[in-house]
Amino acid sequence: MSEERARAGDVEIAYETFGDPADPTLLLIMGLGVQMLGWDVGFCEMLAERGFRVVRFDNRDVGRSTWIDGGPAPDVMAVMGGDFSSAGYLLADMAEDAAGLLDSLDVPAAHVVGASMGGMIAQTLAILHPERVLSLTSIMSTTGDPSVGQATPEALQVLMNTPPDEREGFADASVAIYTTIGSRGFAVDTDAIRQRALESFDRGHNPLGVGRQLVGIIASGDRTPALRELEVPTQVIHGSGDPLINRSGGEATAAAIPGAQLEVIEGMGHDLPRDAWPRIVDLIVANTARAA
Repeated sequence: MSEERARAGDVEIAYETFGDPADPTLLLIMGLGVQMLGWDVGFCEMLAERGFRVVRFDNRDVGRSTWIDGGPAPDVMAVMGGDFSSAGYLLADMAEDAAGLLDSLDVPAAHVVGASMGGMIAQTLAILHPERVLSLTSIMSTTGDPSVGQATPEALQVLMNTPPDEREGFADASVAIYTTIGSRGFAVDTDAIRQRALESFDRGHNPLGVGRQLVGIIASGDRTPALRELEVPTQVIHGSGDPLINRSGGEATAAAIPGAQLEVIEGMGHDLPRDAWPRIVDLIVANTARAA
């Protein structure tokens, strides 16, 4: 495992791979403001041991992938009010980044797994390039329909808080965020959260990029009609106690995609708790088998 770079249009993508390059590719797409470190090495290795070449990467505007310069400053309140003029890019552009990464890896099609915003990107990739997606797993995500998947006021507040620009303060804030939005029914490893936050800060701290991603999510609108047209084996996974994207978002995703299977994990919040990894990995692998 070593970090590499790939060109996807005008964007450079930082990525890492696990497992045998000859195995089927499984592409992991992470959520809002979270670097590829959100896919823990141990989780990636579990998937690789099941016979996949696992690829994790930084989305544009986070970590060591390209930070988007210029354009309007992201205005979240304006976008929520219907003014999309501050959207520098949309989920469709981030899906094209993922497709460009597959091109650079010479991968015609992959099994695609996305968490939170990553689930939205994965859904969008399947909509725009159905031939590139062998199977789709959407974790703790939603359809873009504003009537489902709403956050609790407490979760929305921590999402909207501006993170500190100081390293230790950033780590403290990350622990506070995951204490709020994380799982109640599983052990929360605050030491691991802190360590990941420190490593993320060192790789690249870009609060403006997180704002641009959030604006892009809202401005991308409702995918429900397009999801109804998908013909891809789909597994939807959601936590029963997710305070950031209510389980109704996962339920709506599964209801929209023909043949999709829904698994609600009791006690899981808006995170990937270590004790849930075996179950999540089993679900992903079973879904890839349906593609065969």
